[in-house]
Amino acid sequence: MAGVMTADVFSRARTGDGGAFRELTQPHVRELQAHCYRMLGCFQEAEDALQDTLLTAWQGLRGFEQRASLRTWLYRIATNRCLNVIRTANRRPAKAWNIPGIEPPEPTGLGEVPWLEPFPDSQHVHGFAAPYGSEVRYEQTQSISLAFVTALQLLPPRQLAVLILRDVLGFEAKEVAGMLDSTVESANSALKRARASLKLRSPSSVGGEPPPVAGSPQEDAIVAKFVSAYEASDLDALVALLTDDVFMSMPPMPLEYEGRDVVARFLAIVFGSGRKFTLVQTRANGQPAFGIYVPGPDGIVRGTGLVALAIRGDRICAMIRFENHVLPFFGLPPSLAPVAGQ
Repeated sequence: MAGVMTADVFSRARTGDGGAFRELTQPHVRELQAHCYRMLGCFQEAEDALQDTLLTAWQGLRGFEQRASLRTWLYRIATNRCLNVIRTANRRPAKAWNIPGIEPPEPTGLGEVPWLEPFPDSQHVHGFAAPYGSEVRYEQTQSISLAFVTALQLLPPRQLAVLILRDVLGFEAKEVAGMLDSTVESANSALKRARASLKLRSPSSVGGEPPPVAGSPQEDAIVAKFVSAYEASDLDALVALLTDDVFMSMPPMPLEYEGRDVVARFLAIVFGSGRKFTLVQTRANGQPAFGIYVPGPDGIVRGTGLVALAIRGDRICAMIRFENHVLPFFGLPPSLAPVAGQ
C-alpha cells in the first residue's frame, strides 16, 4: 500500500502538485537543514542553501529517474549547492574588538571561522536525525556540536563533503562518489585525508569525561549554577565551574582564550563593567545556551548576544559567545520587560 501511495505521490508531484512535492520532501527537510549547516557552519547560509535545494528539486523532479533513493538525490543536490556556496561566497569577515574603553586580555589564539553561527535545537522537532547507514562514526548530537562544526569548516570543500556524507550520515563510498561525480578511489582518498586532518584538530577532551545527558539533573545543576553566578556577576563562583583547559571564543571576533586563568581575566572585565545581566535559557547545537540581556539607561533590557556552553563531566569546558543577531533564530525577543525597581 505504501509503495502504491508513494508512486501516486511521485506522479502528482511531477505534474506540478505542490502538496505532493511537500509530502515527498518534508520527511527529509530537517536533516537536510542540519546537513547544510554542517557544511557551511552558518545558520543563515544553511537556510538559504536548503531553500535552494528544495527549489532545484522541485524544478528537476521530472528528470529524477529513481535510480537512487529520493533521499540520496536530495543529498546530492544539497551537497553540491553547499559546495558552490563555499567556493563562490564571500564569507563573513572577522570583526575587530569594538567595545570602547575596555581592553581585552591578550588572546591565546585567533579563530579561523568568523562566520560560525549557532544552530537551534528547536529546528529538530523530534531530535537530531538518526543515521541511515552502518558507516557512521559520530553520534548525531556530537556531529552538530560547535567544536565539531568548527573543525569541519577548516577542511577543504571536497574533503568536508565526503567526511560528512560518510562518517556523519553513513552513505556508502559508491553513493558518495555518485553524488560528487567522482570515483570511489577519489572519494576514499579524500575521506582518508579528511579523517587525518580532523584528528589533528580534535579537542583535547576527546576520550575524557562525557557531557551530561541533555536535560538530566546533572546538566540542570551545572546550568543553574552558571546562571546564578553570571546574573550575580560572581566571578569566583563562575570560575569554579570551569575546567582547567576551558576554551572561550566570540565569533565573528577572532579572539580566542584557552585556560582558566586567562578566561577568568576576560570575565573579570565583563563583570567589572557594572552591568546587570539577565539570562534566558535555550539550546544550541545540542548544548545549553542563553540569551544575554542587559538593561540600558532608558530602562529597556536589550539582548546583547547568546552564549553556548560545552560541558565535560561536571564542569564547563567551553563558552562560545555570539552577537545578538542570532537571537531570532531561537525565538528570543530583542528586549525584555523592564525589571521592577531598576
